[in-house]
Amino acid sequence: MKKIILLIFVMTFSAIQGQNINNSSIKDIVKFQKKMNEEFKDDKESPLTEDDLKTFKSLQFFKIDTNFRVVAKLDLIKDSKPFKMQTTTDRLPVYKIFAKASFKINGKPYVLHIYQNEKLILTADFENYLFLPFTDLTNGNESYGGGRYIDLEIPKGDTMIIDFNKSYNPYCAYNGKYSCPIPPKENHLNIAIKAGVKNYNKH
Repeated sequence: MKKIILLIFVMTFSAIQGQNINNSSIKDIVKFQKKMNEEFKDDKESPLTEDDLKTFKSLQFFKIDTNFRVVAKLDLIKDSKPFKMQTTTDRLPVYKIFAKASFKINGKPYVLHIYQNEKLILTADFENYLFLPFTDLTNGNESYGGGRYIDLEIPKGDTMIIDFNKSYNPYCAYNGKYSCPIPPKENHLNIAIKAGVKNYNKH
């Protein structure tokens, strides 16, 4: 009898703990969406053109889905050689691969490369900044054709949370004056990532 009671307690505690983590994640994503909309409405920060800024109301997001919030195992690339990443212009910023991130979505395994910008890591407040550009099967339809980005930070261990609900469009999706990195071919996901910012539709 004691064993049954203990088992019920453990199962109930685990369910409550999982629910709390889930609720915390959703609140964090909502906060991210709110911050993005505030930045886009701010004429000093917004990438929108003057005309688009006048009519802008809100970015469009996929419905929040915590299945796209994954724990990734990192394979650190210690001797990664710097390379020039292609952009939408002639600009060629220098990056290096920080790690290969392995994770699962709906039980299927995927791998993405996570990058560091050689110049940015020498800048104050960006020493730990990591860059994750990717493409997926929604590009050109529900999401921007040029792929999307996720901002990350160097973790303390060999795992990290990658939350695709926090993926956002390059500024090029809103204004042709910007020069944006093009996600390398190895960072294509053969799955529809229906999370994060959608393609930009003028209001």
